[in-house]
Amino acid sequence: MTAQRDALRRELRARRRALSAAERIAGADALATRLLALPFAPERGYVAGYWAMDGEIGLHSWQLRLSKDVIYCLPVLADDETLRFAPWRPGDELVTNRYGIPEPDIDPRSGLRADEMALIAVPLVGFDDAGHRLGMGGGWYDRTLAARLRQPAPPWLVGVGFEAQRVASVDAQAWDVPLDAICTERATLTPSPVSPETPR
Repeated sequence: MTAQRDALRRELRARRRALSAAERIAGADALATRLLALPFAPERGYVAGYWAMDGEIGLHSWQLRLSKDVIYCLPVLADDETLRFAPWRPGDELVTNRYGIPEPDIDPRSGLRADEMALIAVPLVGFDDAGHRLGMGGGWYDRTLAARLRQPAPPWLVGVGFEAQRVASVDAQAWDVPLDAICTERATLTPSPVSPETPR
């Protein structure tokens, strides 16, 4: 099973890397429009994105179009193998983490917890129509958001990616944290009736 999922990851990462620059730019703009149109899109508080790498769909357009009362954050790797989140604006200092991904230059212990976010845009390698997400395989988001497996709670979780990353089935595992929605440049899926408490 692991070998099959790893093979699928390689295929889907190649698909998104094959997209042209024009498709990436247009995709990021269309994604931003979909994220802002979500019925639970926050009007204030903290939201989390990510630093797009390896062909991931960009979130810069969404960040720039957020309400002035919404603070954009990036994830930071913590020593307990979970993520914390730190406010970030273009021009703020970044450092490279162990995976070569830029993140805010803070002590992770001072970062915000996932339950302090109103919404997290979760990167994905693949997804299916049932709303299942295939990540990179490191488990960072699943560990960080594991409380959602026990009961619905903030934050809202939205998987984001290109339509080219859609597959027939991801073959979800028991530890995979369900998403409230998935947005691509072409569609918004709301596969499950999860209703977190009203986000901050």
